[in-house]
Amino acid sequence: MATSISNKIKKLREEIQQHNYSYYVLDEPAIPDVEYDKLMRSLQELEEANPNLITADSPTQRVGAKPIDSFPPAKHEVPMLSLGNVFDEAELEAFEIRIKDRLKRDINIDYTAEPKLDGLAVSLIYEKGMLVRGATRGDGATGEDITENIRTIKSIPLKLRKHKSLPKKLEVRGEVFMSKKGFDKMNAAARKKGEKTFVNPRNAAAGSLRQLDPRNTAKRPLDIYFYSATKIEELTNVTTQYESLQLLKEFGLKVCPEAKLVPGYRGCLSFYSEISKQRDKLDYEMDGVVYKVNDLALQNELGFVSRAPRWAVAHKFPAQEAITVVERIEFQVGRTGALTPVAKLEPVFVGGVTVSNATLHNMDEVQRKDVRQGDKVIIRRAGDVIPEVVKTVLKPGEKRSKSVQAPEVCPECGSDVVRIEDEAVIRCSAGLYCPAQRKGAIKHFASRTAMDIEGLGDKLVDQLVDEQLISSVQDLFYLQKDEICALERMGEKSASNLLAAIEASKQTSFERFIYSLGIREVGVATASALADYFPDLKTLLKADIEQLQNIDDVGPVVADNITSFIAQMHNREVIEALVEAGVRWKNKPKITNKKASLAGNTYVLTGTLEQLTRTSASEKLKQLGAKVTSSVSKKTTAVIAGANPGSKITKAEALGVKVLNEKDLLKLLKT
Repeated sequence: MATSISNKIKKLREEIQQHNYSYYVLDEPAIPDVEYDKLMRSLQELEEANPNLITADSPTQRVGAKPIDSFPPAKHEVPMLSLGNVFDEAELEAFEIRIKDRLKRDINIDYTAEPKLDGLAVSLIYEKGMLVRGATRGDGATGEDITENIRTIKSIPLKLRKHKSLPKKLEVRGEVFMSKKGFDKMNAAARKKGEKTFVNPRNAAAGSLRQLDPRNTAKRPLDIYFYSATKIEELTNVTTQYESLQLLKEFGLKVCPEAKLVPGYRGCLSFYSEISKQRDKLDYEMDGVVYKVNDLALQNELGFVSRAPRWAVAHKFPAQEAITVVERIEFQVGRTGALTPVAKLEPVFVGGVTVSNATLHNMDEVQRKDVRQGDKVIIRRAGDVIPEVVKTVLKPGEKRSKSVQAPEVCPECGSDVVRIEDEAVIRCSAGLYCPAQRKGAIKHFASRTAMDIEGLGDKLVDQLVDEQLISSVQDLFYLQKDEICALERMGEKSASNLLAAIEASKQTSFERFIYSLGIREVGVATASALADYFPDLKTLLKADIEQLQNIDDVGPVVADNITSFIAQMHNREVIEALVEAGVRWKNKPKITNKKASLAGNTYVLTGTLEQLTRTSASEKLKQLGAKVTSSVSKKTTAVIAGANPGSKITKAEALGVKVLNEKDLLKLLKT
């Protein structure tokens, strides 16, 4: 009897999964919705009567997880890179010329062309055909684990179809979006209930995926198109991008039906023209087209530059524009202290949103465009996302207000505004003191590579600042348990753990303390160099620009940043308050001759290491007497490269500096 029920459940699941494949992937529904609903109800009834037979991949188990407090981080095994952009035929032709120059041969190149969906990029991992993780793009290296929300999207299979080429582990990338019809229907229902409506499908999709309660995500009409799989050529027999899309489809993954194989950049232009005409008729929002070199072997040969592949590019649609009036120009202070001029506008509807603010980027742009209060201006949503002022629209002889001048003091805290030579950005010099930089400064201070306060995440920092429990980093050390317990989602145990972590962070290292202060352009390596050079905090605070430039990892710009930071009395008061609160560090032990086997050598670390973190690798090298810096020069002994290294490799090759891998590093440390 039990075997009979188990077989019936198995058969129902397979039948439903086949119908899902026909409906979502092939776009060929085999049965009416009412018949599909009957199958689902039959399965639900059998599983409710036999809960021991319920499995995670059952179609009934899409929604079930409890609400969470926050999304845990999800590190990508292969970074999710961004794309370079082209905007016209000449730039697209130049893109193809660069490819041929890089390949050092004039060959015909085919491309896979696909609409560039205006949604949210995600990474999904399947193991033995089962969905085990879903993550957002994040910063490209680390995203947020949104697995439970991903499971609620009906077009995403919880279990892949059986296939001879299906690898044991498969990571696929796709774009989650909301169809135009689904978006309109959802907004209509919200209006009927008197609830808030969304402005556009992209915002709706992004907001839906970041719901802490998966049940809320399940109510949203989300969909997905998959566009790639990492290392697909190594895992299967496919040799081209287009073949890989067809294989993903066979696995049960939905791909964009408009994707097409085209010859050369002229074929790309034809596709661009065709899809532009169809844009309004298609049931999804897009902001351009993506072209990828079709041959996977050529993709590997072309490689990557900075954060983008050399073999792919996005051809953006012209941004949507409108004319309005500048009511005034204000300066907004960002979390890093940058003062950005912002035009406050008479509200105007552009590209699906009402725009009342537009960026002017920096003072160079303000002067170049000569934008003033009262001017009529053309507004563009650049890339369909960020509103910007394109240019003024003036009549001959029109009277205008005075030209805009950069402020001399920060509008938030009154501290001096500084502008470093050759930089367009002006900045508030207050750092830790400035209210506009407060949250960013505290988040940086608590981060893992700084004071490493476990449990003090971004959302908790936001709560503490918003509730006025802290206003600067030193306030963390005076938090009370009852204050923390009063916060949303913070119980007694969580409060005790946080206070213990804050107390533990007081015992730190000099370099961590320097890094935690958030001095502009003082990264981990520079902070370490400063800690190695100066015997104590008192000496560092007396340092001048000339003295700082004696340090290998400190140039004139960084030296100026350090002295400007130190010169602000607000920052000195914060530093003194931290020491008074009990923050301590031990002086570094002197390296004996026995341990200094790498004395006189200088190394640069780049990329992701597997067996060591870059911080621990750096520490181990220093313990052996070596210097670790952040920039490559002729004095560099070697560059140690992990996975996905950056431009430092190119510079090392140009300078003739030796490049080592992680195995070489481990051998070096053993010596």
